[in-house]
Amino acid sequence: MSRIARLSDVLINKIAAGEVVERPASVVKELVENAIDAGAGTIRVELDGGGVDRIIVSDDGHGMGRTDAVACLERHATSKLRELDDLFHIDSMGFRGEAIPAIASVSRFTLHSAATNSEVGTRVSVEGGGPPLVEDAPPRTGTVITVEDLFFNVPARRKFLRRGDTELKHAEEAVVRLALAYPEVGFFASHEGGALFSSAACPDDPRERIAAALGSTAHPHLFPVEERRLGVAVTGYAASPEFTFNNARGLYTFVNRRYIRDRGLIGTIQRAYQDFLAAGRQPVVVLHIDVDPRAVDVNVHPQKQEVRFADARGVQEAVTAALSRMLRAAPWLGSGVEGAAPQAGQPMDAAHYAHAVERFLTRAQEAAWGGPLPTAMDAPGPGPGTPSLGALGQGARPGALPFAAAVGQAPAFGQAQPQLNEAPPPGYFGALRPLGMLGGRFHVCEGPGGTLVVMDPHAALERARLTGYLRALESGKPPPAPTLFGTSLELPVAAAKALVEGREALSRLGFDVEPFGGTTVALKTVPPGLEGADARSLLEALARALPPKSATLDTVSLAEAVRVMACHAAKQAGAVPLSDAQFRALLGELDRADFHPTCSHGTVVVLEMPLLELERRAR
Repeated sequence: MSRIARLSDVLINKIAAGEVVERPASVVKELVENAIDAGAGTIRVELDGGGVDRIIVSDDGHGMGRTDAVACLERHATSKLRELDDLFHIDSMGFRGEAIPAIASVSRFTLHSAATNSEVGTRVSVEGGGPPLVEDAPPRTGTVITVEDLFFNVPARRKFLRRGDTELKHAEEAVVRLALAYPEVGFFASHEGGALFSSAACPDDPRERIAAALGSTAHPHLFPVEERRLGVAVTGYAASPEFTFNNARGLYTFVNRRYIRDRGLIGTIQRAYQDFLAAGRQPVVVLHIDVDPRAVDVNVHPQKQEVRFADARGVQEAVTAALSRMLRAAPWLGSGVEGAAPQAGQPMDAAHYAHAVERFLTRAQEAAWGGPLPTAMDAPGPGPGTPSLGALGQGARPGALPFAAAVGQAPAFGQAQPQLNEAPPPGYFGALRPLGMLGGRFHVCEGPGGTLVVMDPHAALERARLTGYLRALESGKPPPAPTLFGTSLELPVAAAKALVEGREALSRLGFDVEPFGGTTVALKTVPPGLEGADARSLLEALARALPPKSATLDTVSLAEAVRVMACHAAKQAGAVPLSDAQFRALLGELDRADFHPTCSHGTVVVLEMPLLELERRAR
């Protein structure tokens, strides 16, 4: 008796099912690909029990007559290949003729289809790979395939499936991948009656399909990419570096419309973005790579998610060129940037407006308080008889700027104990007698009656500069003649974009900033007092502080930017210790300063201790 015997067709199909049908998502993928090959304009996927209990895929494609409906259940029966040469230029999604018989061998399978204009349809039912039951059915457009009780007859396979919600996610992702590959086809997926994915055909603007897959917020961030070389065409959309994920779920690559997960391509995309993204962030890119079918082998993996290129390096170079061109042009910064490409199908201002609103909402909590959110340095001071460490912002005084009321202030007099940092008495600072420096950091002074006063020179300079900048802005007059300060800087994407959008606001403040290509900006002039400031640090801080592009430019909307200017001007002025004359001049400025507006470093008087307290401690 021969030891070698031919396997039965049922066993062969179950073995094939182990390669082709890994989970419900595999069934969804194979059936939807068949619907696409059938010329469907709309495809619907209905799932129950995560796809394990039931999968229904219906389409409006050309359908099948009885002969084809029965033949498609035979292993290696396909309409996609005829000759050996066809294997080397495959242009359809399916081609092996394994999927349908493999699925039918591990489920309760039903196919209902009809040929175009046929008066009668065909229903074919198969249970666990058994003999097909063929019967007449009502005519219909396209095909409906129902797969129930997946792996019911292969319990060892079924027990290795994940939880229902996990399998459902995989099935939904299978739909999303095919939907991204075919934006001209409508896709609708549901689970137990609830919508999973819904997107009508959108051939004119594929970004709508990407937004349906990745969230509506992605749409304004998407920009077209394109590179055409001999034998390779790269097209698609890539998101600006402002829209990223913390994983690679936003990376989709398609070769001749077939989704693939090629490590070389993924690495190429990540390297193109590496200088634009923060650590731990991944880009959002949907790329279509079209090559001659003879230049790529899609028959290297049962699930067809891996391919082999004849010229892998050439493909990777084309991808790099396409993405690098978009990233260097930085179109998300606006048309004012040299080389910026307009976004197809939507005005650039729409994306800018969305970012401006986002920045505005981010600062809404700060605006409600009246400035930057309080920090330890801004906490109210202790009660009477202890050193004053109070925050600025209390008590109205003659000549106070109306800015104070608009920005917000501390409780009025009588509701809280006023401190020197809130409402110093008139002439208080001019009456101080400088004694020297403490630790090279603080100024020590003698106050009236022998009081010991310790001052923070940075906070004092900042208060004086803030008052000067605010009064110039409040007057409505043009800013003082700016100082020439020619330099160019390459900044982070978000900072460069905010500065380009906020050029009008910067001009009101006395800055002249111009786009210089990509994420580089040219800083040509700065207001007085900021000539020697660290340009990079100053511009990045201003970028975070500028108001939205649509905001009215007044002292309220520009308050945060003015605080940034004052802080950096103080840092520059205090880079070297103040001379005695400079410090005395500063004391005079403080007597004329307004202490109502909040300041980044509010505590000018760090310590005030009366002579009697010093004498008590000396006993």
